[in-house]
Amino acid sequence: MILVYQLRYQVFYSNKSIMFWLYTRPGVMLLFPLYASMRAIESPSTLDDQQWLTYWVLYSFISLFELSCWKILQWLPFWPYIKLVFCMWLVLPIFNGAAYIYENLVRKYVKVGSYVSPNYTNGQKKVLQMMSLDARKSVEHYIQTYGPDAFERVVKAAEKEARKH
Repeated sequence: MILVYQLRYQVFYSNKSIMFWLYTRPGVMLLFPLYASMRAIESPSTLDDQQWLTYWVLYSFISLFELSCWKILQWLPFWPYIKLVFCMWLVLPIFNGAAYIYENLVRKYVKVGSYVSPNYTNGQKKVLQMMSLDARKSVEHYIQTYGPDAFERVVKAAEKEARKH
């Protein structure tokens, strides 16, 4: 009788554990990021956009990795837990892992956008690299016409205006 009770106890709690992981994974990896991404779209700041765009790119890489290596991963019983912990690190605002990876890995090694002249200050380069090619050409023409100081004043005025909203 005691053996049967212990067996039922183990089965009950192992099922609770399975249910916990079954519902936690989609919540952490999909539902919260979807909600946060929608909030980021509506916010005026670009920092949260960067966080969530990076998250979705990394999540896509993880999914592609899983699809490519599923025969190996099926033999690793701890893979779902590793994936969950990694996605939690990417998602949770305490860690902002996706932004960390973007700042420390992606931005250093992947240069998106065309070449920006080294004649500009680092702040000006950063602003120019964030622009589309057409906008960048217009700004460079503005700088050639009115000088780099005029561009600095425009950037400062834009930052001041962005802080108001």
